[in-house]
Amino acid sequence: MSISMFQASVPVLVHGLTSLKTILGKAQAHAAEKQVDEHVFTGARLFPDMLPLNRQVHIATDTAKGCAGRLARTEMPKYDDTEVTFDELIARIDKTIGYLQEFKAEQIDGSEDVPISLKMRSGPVEFTGQSYLLSFALPNFFFHVTTAYDILRHNGVDIGKLDYLGVRR
Repeated sequence: MSISMFQASVPVLVHGLTSLKTILGKAQAHAAEKQVDEHVFTGARLFPDMLPLNRQVHIATDTAKGCAGRLARTEMPKYDDTEVTFDELIARIDKTIGYLQEFKAEQIDGSEDVPISLKMRSGPVEFTGQSYLLSFALPNFFFHVTTAYDILRHNGVDIGKLDYLGVRR
């Protein structure tokens, strides 16, 4: 039995976003417990030339909604990228999960050969649906989820691999 484009995209993205939401919730609780302004965490970076935590969440959610929208060939909602608090970032994740859960398998299945063109700073990049999903969208999504995890872990939040993987303890 083969895996469908829907199975390889929407449930994977929802699972990753759910894990990210859990990680942010733990960071929010950590900030409250330690009496640290949450902006210390949401504005934290791994290195000065890298984006802060809030932007990692923005990009992860944009990548998730963009992936499903492009594969289904539908218009995607636009977010303003103004979220900076944990509550706002978690609400954005919830909004993105809600959007993803609206998709039906028949909207995405069969999109393996759909042409997808992304406008990049260096110029357009052309994909088929399958190459977009497997070589761009999913790696990009997990890069930003992982970076968000790393920022929080580096800043002392008690999270681990099982939190990232979404394994409930």
